[in-house]
Amino acid sequence: MIPEFGQILKQEVGNVAPSASIRTEFGEIDIYLFDQILRGRFDHRRRVFDAGCGDGRNLVYFLRHGFECHGADADPSAIARVRATAAALAPTLPLDNFKVAELDRLPWPDATMDAVVASAVLHFARDGKHFDRILDELWRVLAPGGLFFARLASTIGLEKVVGVAGCRVRLPDGTERFVVDEEILRQAARRLGGRQADPIKTTNVEGQRCMTTWCLEKIA
Repeated sequence: MIPEFGQILKQEVGNVAPSASIRTEFGEIDIYLFDQILRGRFDHRRRVFDAGCGDGRNLVYFLRHGFECHGADADPSAIARVRATAAALAPTLPLDNFKVAELDRLPWPDATMDAVVASAVLHFARDGKHFDRILDELWRVLAPGGLFFARLASTIGLEKVVGVAGCRVRLPDGTERFVVDEEILRQAARRLGGRQADPIKTTNVEGQRCMTTWCLEKIA
């Protein structure tokens, strides 16, 4: 007789639910960044920079597995929290890798990162010029052959509700964000000299906001 699925599961993971085990390994990671890890995009990109890192929710996996992690956030308390996380998960990693900094003025040299993660941060740009300055800085620290991963608010799928892109708007969910459209992203990729690593993908959250995933490779 074949054991029931629940019995098999207990044999494999004991009393720990699979979701809890995954959360321990990956933290509260952006699911679309998780997808990039699963697809091998970080297998040979060991220097990871998290722009607007907050408390480091997207860095847990990388810290656990010996990546050279860096992060910047304008909030000193966020940097204190991510340093505490790094100290616990990667005690040999220099805590100075995590700095209080504005994303349009990064204190890192050119081409020092193999991957730049900008999850839910670019839409806090004040205007188009500020957006471009942040992009330029993130691109500057990315090494040739590196991966740029971003998720940000867009008008894609909400054009009739939100209207124009390339500025700050109030979204149906009540938040105010700098929003982009596909043409803005494609123009930015051409200006930076980036190659699209994936198709531009957008998630529409019940008509309240749209979040777009944008992945580029920096041409060597």
